[in-house]
Amino acid sequence: MRVRRSFAKGFAAFAASLAAVATLTACGNAKDGSDGLTVLASTNVWGDITQAIAGPDVTVESLISDPTVDPHSFDFSPVQAAKVSDADLIVYNGGGYDEFIDKAISGKNKRAVNAYESITGESGGHDDGHEHANEHVWYDLPGVDKVAGLIADGLGALDPEHKQAYLDRATAFRAQLAGIEAVSAKTAAEHPNQPVLQTEPLAYYLLTAAKAQDRTPHAFQEAVEQGTDPSPADVATVRDLLSGKQVRALVYNKQTEDKTTEDVRASAEKAGVTVVEVTETLPAGLDYVKWMTGNVSALAAALA
Repeated sequence: MRVRRSFAKGFAAFAASLAAVATLTACGNAKDGSDGLTVLASTNVWGDITQAIAGPDVTVESLISDPTVDPHSFDFSPVQAAKVSDADLIVYNGGGYDEFIDKAISGKNKRAVNAYESITGESGGHDDGHEHANEHVWYDLPGVDKVAGLIADGLGALDPEHKQAYLDRATAFRAQLAGIEAVSAKTAAEHPNQPVLQTEPLAYYLLTAAKAQDRTPHAFQEAVEQGTDPSPADVATVRDLLSGKQVRALVYNKQTEDKTTEDVRASAEKAGVTVVEVTETLPAGLDYVKWMTGNVSALAAALA
């Protein structure tokens, strides 16, 4: 049984209620102190990034923390909608990935950081008939670096008294990101153009940073991502690439498994092709830096 359902088709494309690039929309007056300051993130990935910058005196809550939940098919409850309305700052992915946030804040002039829009300069959306950048931007480390700065700016505007503390924590966080980026850069320099497969385009930015060559048929990735069955021809192509050991690794999203992807994984393991597991939310017990370090290191080992 397929875990993932298709993207939320009923939501309208994100309107121009947020700024085009920075995506920080002021709302209300700045607070004199951080007491009572609350931030709501769409997933625990963005929640953990925000917490690293916000520090211990700001309440950060993530709507999706369960690693078994697929954010694309998340059901947004009235209680959670109220939390969006009450939060001082919203941090979310954007790009059509967590459209329930777009719907909740539309027309409400909420202060928000839209990571996708901030990184790519696009408003995104999956139903406007246009080709867009890959929406899984939390795997884009230079982009996350930029978003960290925007989160610090947003918190500083709400809490001027502790603005420098937010900036300092953002600087420390960004230094950790630079260390992870160095691992990808080393892989790109020493083992460029290594062929890989993905069950879907989740790790696009990690593969790009490592200069890996994604050999997956585009239609296969799209079908898996949209929750439909890939064509027999595309499935056969994927199996041939694995059985012939024409790829070095299979990047596998274990959060959206179905019979097709499980069969692909079995083919990879039978052929002795390394399986690199990735997820869409933080695994239990890991923060963003440790999680991303593990992802980048696993990919580097497979490509080396």
